[in-house]
Amino acid sequence: MNKLVYEEKVYTYHIDIVGHVNNIIYIQWLENGRVKLLEAMGIPVTDLTRTEGIVPILTETNILYKKPFFIHNSVHIETWVSKLNNASAILEFRFYNEKDELCASAWQKGLFINMATMKPARLSDKHREAFEKYLVNE
Repeated sequence: MNKLVYEEKVYTYHIDIVGHVNNIIYIQWLENGRVKLLEAMGIPVTDLTRTEGIVPILTETNILYKKPFFIHNSVHIETWVSKLNNASAILEFRFYNEKDELCASAWQKGLFINMATMKPARLSDKHREAFEKYLVNE
């Protein structure tokens, strides 16, 4: 249905010895995107852990780098849910520069864990509805 669209800045400390954004920065941007997406859904991570005893964990991360980002670039990011299971979801990410060129794509699989049992926790109907608002099948 919807994609979350936001921007990240490239700072001097993101640049590696080769002169472009270091690969680890993409992992940070993915973390920012997951947090922003959960907030947009109305289920911030802190609420999940504090009130419901559920924590999201990552089980897989995949990044495909196509073009580098440099210090002068703007980073436009799209993120959405591409697959929704009972206790897990796959989030997709696309990274574009200011020329609207696709520079990288990524996906992450996350699993919801019950903090008391340390076992997978099924999504409640309320959480499923929140995720479905950003479910896009491409």
